[in-house]
Amino acid sequence: MPAPPVALTIAGSDPSGGAGLQADLKTFHRHAVYGASVVTLLTVQNTRSVEAVEVLPPALVVAQLDAVLDDIPPAAAKTGALGNTAVIAAVAARLARTGFPLVVDPVMVSKHGAALVADDAVRALVRDLLPRATLVTPNLPEAARLAGFPVDDVASMERAARAIHALGPAHVLVKGGHLEGDAVDLLLSEGRVTLHAAPRIATRHTHGTGCTLSAAIAARLARGEAVAAAVAGACGFIRRAIAAAPGLGGGCGPVDHFADPQ
Repeated sequence: MPAPPVALTIAGSDPSGGAGLQADLKTFHRHAVYGASVVTLLTVQNTRSVEAVEVLPPALVVAQLDAVLDDIPPAAAKTGALGNTAVIAAVAARLARTGFPLVVDPVMVSKHGAALVADDAVRALVRDLLPRATLVTPNLPEAARLAGFPVDDVASMERAARAIHALGPAHVLVKGGHLEGDAVDLLLSEGRVTLHAAPRIATRHTHGTGCTLSAAIAARLARGEAVAAAVAGACGFIRRAIAAAPGLGGGCGPVDHFADPQ
């Protein structure tokens, strides 16, 4: 049998398994992609709260990255929570010497409201990592922070996508999970806007949705799909994963990573 495609996540650890690299690896596996991981930070969290965040030294992060790239090179990668300026700069410098597709999930705040990236790190993200990104996947608060103006409807989502595209990424997906009413994700790709809309699912179990979506896109890119097709397929996957959430935990629980990727 031929070896499966490889996807790499460079992200933080969630011991409760619903978000971060744990969610990414589950999503890779569900898409029949071999998952490798580089740990950037450790969290103490569950479905109720985040109690602590500890960012790893940049040299240790890059050493992990080198270990993967030198032996099991991925067909695509994604970044999640990177923690601080030094880690972002180190990861971006190492990834600059690679050529595979890169999905950047600009994780800034956890589902519980805990900060997962230092304030000054946003500038490093824009300067060092976004120009390397094939696709960046901000939610509405992240899009507003990157674009520099409020993002609260589809019109401002498009303006934000174009402003973020000007920062360097080839494609931009602005996630509309924070909108009122139906959920609408907006993809700006090759100058064209595509909307992926779906009725809102009444559930509190949405922990790790951003991680899971970006991981699904990375997995599909690793399998050779084009960006637009990968985004469309991943949006369908995350809708099914939310709808079938297993109801674990006493707070904002995880989605169903066993959902059908097709």
